[in-house]
Amino acid sequence: MAHAQRVEEELAAADPLTAAHLLLGSTLAVDGVRVRIVEVEAYGGDESGPWPDPAAHSYPGPTRRNEVMFGPAGRLYVYLSHGLHHCMNVTCAGAGTAGAVLLRAAEVVEGEDIVRARRGPDRRRRDLARGPGNLGQALGITLADNGSELFGERSRLHLEWGPVVRAEAGPRVGISRAADRPWRLWDPDSPAVSAYRRSPRAPIIPSAG
Repeated sequence: MAHAQRVEEELAAADPLTAAHLLLGSTLAVDGVRVRIVEVEAYGGDESGPWPDPAAHSYPGPTRRNEVMFGPAGRLYVYLSHGLHHCMNVTCAGAGTAGAVLLRAAEVVEGEDIVRARRGPDRRRRDLARGPGNLGQALGITLADNGSELFGERSRLHLEWGPVVRAEAGPRVGISRAADRPWRLWDPDSPAVSAYRRSPRAPIIPSAG
C-alpha cells in the first residue's frame, strides 16, 4: 500500500502534462489482464482553473458527466466515444481542480488470451490495445468503471509506476480545439503507439515569419 499511496500523492501534486509523463510506461492491471501504457494525452480543465483547455471535457465546468475530473486524483474517468468505445482517463491534481490524462495505447503484458477473446483472435499483437477505444475494450472497461479508484484495496483496477520512458511529444489526436498543443506523449520504441490524425475541423495556424 505504500507504493500505491506514493503514486496517488504524486498524481495529486501533478499538473496534467507532468501526470502524463508519470503515467507513460506505467502498468494497469484489471481482472487478469495487465498492460503497459505507451501513449497518453494530457488534458487541462475549465476556463477558471490553472490549465484552461478548450479540448477537455471539463472546460465548461462541472457537470454530471465530467464530475470525476473535478474529484480526487487517481480516479478513472470513463466516457463513451461515438456511442461505441469506452475511453479511459486518469485524474490528476487535487479535488476541485480538473485535470486528466487520456490513456491512448498500451502493450499487453499479461492475459493476452483474455484480450484476444475480446478483441479477436487474429489481431496483430501490436493492435490489441492500440488506440483509446481498443484499449478500453482490451481491458473490459465499461461506464460502470467511471470514478473507480486506481489504488483502493477493493478496486478491480490497479495502477503501478514503471521505469521512466524517454518520451516523444506532439499534438493531440483528432481534436478541433487547442489542436496544436503538444500534450500527446508516446514511447518511440513501442510498435503499439497509434497513428497521429489531425482533425479536419482543426484550424491551421500559420507559422511565424
